[in-house]
Amino acid sequence: MTRGLIALAILIVVGLIKLPVEHNLAALHRQEHFRGVEFNLDLREKLGQLGFIAALSGFRAIVADALFIQAHAAWENTQWGRMLWLFRQVTALQPHVLLFWDTAAWHMAWNASVAAMNDSNQPRQALRVKAQREYFAIGKEFLERGIKNNPDRPELYEALARLYKEKYKDHGRAAEYYAKASTLPEAAPWDRRFSAYELSYTEGRERDAYERLRSLYDEGEKERLPTLIKRLKFLEDKLAIPPDQRIPDTLTKH
Repeated sequence: MTRGLIALAILIVVGLIKLPVEHNLAALHRQEHFRGVEFNLDLREKLGQLGFIAALSGFRAIVADALFIQAHAAWENTQWGRMLWLFRQVTALQPHVLLFWDTAAWHMAWNASVAAMNDSNQPRQALRVKAQREYFAIGKEFLERGIKNNPDRPELYEALARLYKEKYKDHGRAAEYYAKASTLPEAAPWDRRFSAYELSYTEGRERDAYERLRSLYDEGEKERLPTLIKRLKFLEDKLAIPPDQRIPDTLTKH
């Protein structure tokens, strides 16, 4: 009975001590916008002991930077599995640093995928292609998770658009993500134009692409770039736009 009372007293004291600490940690998490990340067993397994302690103690940025450097070294040594593991820890620790998401996606969807396709140790092309596409998917996942954590920043939408364009050859999805980027406050001035370009390569979307490109053209000289005029001319021919509705043949300067 005495031992039970002592144990109960210890639990009560520990609980009272933990309350302000946990409150301060929760306030720190909110202040630093650690949105969408729960400090639970799943995160503990992803980060490992050091990373989890860092996440709870306010040293996330320092540990994330150190792991980022290790990931760079893993890339130089073509240690793709280790690099992936490190980048997953880095992005879990610092989900609002766009550089980490973008770099992780680039290494996986571009560098690792090229290495997989050129792997001399794998004689079967079908398996090399399979590995390549798996790396594409990992890169895409990084960007999608990055967007989920940073929905108001255009850079990762642009990166995902480039991935769809260059790796999946999916111009429709590329147009979609450039369009999403173009609606955000910090969007680049070329996002609308790039979205229209990609749409012009999408089968069945030519009319929509034409209307967007023509609308940009009608905004004035600053939008009348050679690529825009070239794609607009192509669509005028494909859609059989009447001669009196077409733009002039002379290319305007940048």
